[in-house]
Amino acid sequence: MAIIRETIRAIFITLMLWLLTAIIYPLIILVVGQVFFPYQANGSIKPNQNGEPIGSALIGQVFTSEQYFHSRPSTVRYSQGKKAKPTGISGASNLAASNPELLKRILEEADKLREENLQPLADMIYTSGSGLDPHISLKAARQQLSRVANARGVREDEILRLINKYTDGRFLSIFGEPGVNVLRLNYALDLQDINRQQN
Repeated sequence: MAIIRETIRAIFITLMLWLLTAIIYPLIILVVGQVFFPYQANGSIKPNQNGEPIGSALIGQVFTSEQYFHSRPSTVRYSQGKKAKPTGISGASNLAASNPELLKRILEEADKLREENLQPLADMIYTSGSGLDPHISLKAARQQLSRVANARGVREDEILRLINKYTDGRFLSIFGEPGVNVLRLNYALDLQDINRQQN
């Protein structure tokens, strides 16, 4: 009799824990996220003027045009696939510091920056740990300022205002360094161009 009672109690506790951890807790997190933080809970997807998603503000993307600020290099190619759904995945190259392939890639990035008369800053030649860091340093953004201003035919101070606006501060005001969100900055530049053409 005691074995049956203990078995029923064990099954009951297991079911209660499963109900709590697999259903109640996830539902609470889902409701809190959707009610209080819908933008963040849905991936921080940045829409364009037509409401179409252009990317996530949390994921670094490749910009090659002279009119855009360039992100830090990535071993992962995040892209907006069919119907603008993200098709990239996060991950680093996992190449050791002694790997000749890694050294070759870093030297190529540094040489490319030197050809543009830019100082090869760490965040412009090294990939981030996840491979998808959406930020560059303020110094890296200011280095690209002249190129972007010339390509767009605008004054540097107009763009500098946007750089300051889209700079995220330190986490909790003490951790990390301020960084410029490249996707948000580049989209703001496009909006500024559209507004200038309409006026």
